[in-house]
Amino acid sequence: MHPAVYKVGLQYLSGDISGGNARCIAMLQAFQEVVKDYSTPPEKTLNRNMAAKISSYVSFLRDCRPLSVSMENAIRFVKNRIAKLPITLSESEAKAALKSDIARFINEKIIGADTVIVKHAVTKIRDGDVLLTYGSPTAVEMVLLHAHELGKKFRVLVVDSRPKLQGQLLLRRLIKRGINCAYTHINAISYIMHQVTKVFLGASSVFSNGTVYSRVGTACVAMVATAFRVPVLVCCEAYKFHERVLLDYSICSSNELGDPNAISKVHGREDINYFDGLTNNANLKFLNLMYDATPSDYISMIITDYGMVPPTSVPVIVRECQKEHNCFESPKIVI
Repeated sequence: MHPAVYKVGLQYLSGDISGGNARCIAMLQAFQEVVKDYSTPPEKTLNRNMAAKISSYVSFLRDCRPLSVSMENAIRFVKNRIAKLPITLSESEAKAALKSDIARFINEKIIGADTVIVKHAVTKIRDGDVLLTYGSPTAVEMVLLHAHELGKKFRVLVVDSRPKLQGQLLLRRLIKRGINCAYTHINAISYIMHQVTKVFLGASSVFSNGTVYSRVGTACVAMVATAFRVPVLVCCEAYKFHERVLLDYSICSSNELGDPNAISKVHGREDINYFDGLTNNANLKFLNLMYDATPSDYISMIITDYGMVPPTSVPVIVRECQKEHNCFESPKIVI
């Protein structure tokens, strides 16, 4: 096992690396280290042998934590570039070309994409707006900070939920930059929604039928916003788009499960366990789902590095990405 890949796997397990972009970048940088240290064995070809090594490392990372859709797309990109390396290149030239391709993917499809998303999204923020966000989406945070730097006057409502309470991290960063904020938990979403003018959400991925796959609770926020006729804007990089058609991720076997004990305890000055004594009950199972699916009917607009599009236009972006990188798999329906 390559040390860089092993380190990333441990960071996945411990939670030191969280967030779709951070996890994907860490994985790709580990692959760059793999390419750097790679040496083709005798009687082997670089293309096939390196692809096999990458596959074994991917299996290790998948055992540490289920891979996100964005990571799967990035892996297909890397394997596609390995397969297309000209056999006329020397080993050093092939390694340099592959490292350059990975670096370009990181800079253009992740870092550069966020910059473009910010430029598009900030045009939707006007003076006097009350903006609501859920959790701690990186792209949305960048949008809010940039709008504040431009001198726009707005207020942010940060909605959070147990057990991770990631919104507290976002709240601290926004307050530190001087942004006027309020904080509440998701159970109060219907109480505060009448104040909100726009909802900005992040996404782990977007599927071909416009379904947004994101942190559990996102669907609830979007549905309540739609009931109050508040626009719901989703910020998502195009490399997170997928050809599959998603119907319901909450009951899908691919959904990631968190620590079941995290939902049974309320942490504070004194930990409270309302289910004390029921943990070993054979008739009770704790289910801590990490993600949910938001139907396209509850999404007003998806802001990507390809522009601002309605959910119905997602297949167009998927097709453009497919032409550019050829790294998406064949269509599937996930129920």
